Formats: sequence, structure tokens, C-alpha cells
Amino acid sequence: MARDFEELVAEAEAVSVDGWDFSWLDGRASEQRPSWGYARTMAGRMAGATAALDIQTGGGEVLDSVPELPRLTVATESWPPNIARATELLRPRGVAVVADEDEPPLPFADDTFDLVVSRHPVTTWWTEIARVLQPGGTYFSQQVGAASVFELVEYFLGPQPPEVRRRRASEEARAGAEAAGLTVTDLRDESLRVEFHDIGAVIYFLRKVIWMVPDFTVPRYRDELRSLHDRIEADGPFVAHSTRFLIEARKPAGQVS
Repeated sequence: MARDFEELVAEAEAVSVDGWDFSWLDGRASEQRPSWGYARTMAGRMAGATAALDIQTGGGEVLDSVPELPRLTVATESWPPNIARATELLRPRGVAVVADEDEPPLPFADDTFDLVVSRHPVTTWWTEIARVLQPGGTYFSQQVGAASVFELVEYFLGPQPPEVRRRRASEEARAGAEAAGLTVTDLRDESLRVEFHDIGAVIYFLRKVIWMVPDFTVPRYRDELRSLHDRIEADGPFVAHSTRFLIEARKPAGQVS
């Protein structure tokens, strides 16, 4: 039985969007996963590291999924609700969560970590990553690529200019890494199908991933939400495509910061 628009809206507005756990969307939205399995592959990198940094850890959920953490493991996060959540989750595992504004400089000494990781960073400060990596150390990251879920973005904001659609392209990441003196050893892109099965899932997603539609609120976009609700009810899930890329880059063994 179809659920009422107002009921779905009220539910999605009331639920907490703290942390980086999307389990509330189970059964309401789906997204294909990249073939490389970031969390699993990152855990393998962690098992061989001695000092690791997770930048923009969110609520710490991905880092906490790693079975074997390095002896020294540190995470940074900027959003206060996530800092509290990540601290609660990671402190029992010996991980220090550092409040950081996600702007240079990183609050760590040169050549500190042999592994730096980040899943879906908002911004990648390549020079800082190169600085805190030990010679021979590795940066390993899954990132949101160009024009990700833009079918949904453009539904609310209208057609975006080419320069916006190209922003966050994987080749820009390669150029940034190389300009910072790192050697890119792996770079892979994938486009992944996303389905939103009800308007509550759309609202929750846009409340949580706040940079997709930066001025999003339900009152501001109520008419568009109502129309999209009717469309989903008539035609089935709203389909979009997320873009992801995996990048791995190494600091040359002889390069000291």
C-alpha cells in the first residue's frame, strides 16, 4: 500500500542524519557498489601498516570495520556530531579522533604515517597528504567522481554548467597527486546505478549528503518533492547514477618532507 506524502516527509525530516551509516535507506534506496570493494581492500592495506591516518572519517564506521588496525591509528573529522560519534565508536579500539577543520595544515608532523586513507573526502589537500606521508608511504582513497547523482541534483537545481559537471573528475585527482610529488599507482572509475524508491529516501539522502543540493530544505523544495513523489508513485523508482573512483598514490622512497 502506497504511503502518504506527508507521512513520508515527516518521517524523513525527523530521523537523525549523524554519522555516515546509510542503513536507514535499506529497502528504500539502493546503490551498486564499486567492484574494488573499498572497505575490504583498505583493511588489507591497514594490516600491513604501522601508522595510519583516516582523513574525514565521518562517524568512524568504515574505519571501525577494519579487523586489524595499525599500532598507531588516527582519524580526523570536522562535523561535531560526527566527531562525537566517531570518538565513541573508535576510542575503545585505541584510535585517536582529532577535530580538524578539513583545511590545511593537517595537525600532524612531517613524515608521520606510512598509510593515509580517506573515503569520499569533500576536498583532497594533496600537498598536506604528501607532507604527512613517510617516504615510501601510500595514500589510498575512494572518492566521489564527476557529476555524481546529477540526475537528482539537476532535478532540483536545473542543468549544471559543463565546468560543474566536470568537477571532481579522476584525472583532476591524478594531476593534484602528481603536482604534490606523489606517484599514482592505481586509478579506476565506475558509474553505478542508484534507485530511490520513495520520497523519504530522497529527503534523507539530501539532508545527509548536504553538498548535493546545498540549499536543500523540505519547505524550500516542497513543490518539487511533491511532484517527484507523484512521479515515483506512477513510474517506479527514481534512477540516477553515482560516479566513484579509486586512487592509490605513493610517496617516493627518497622524498622527505
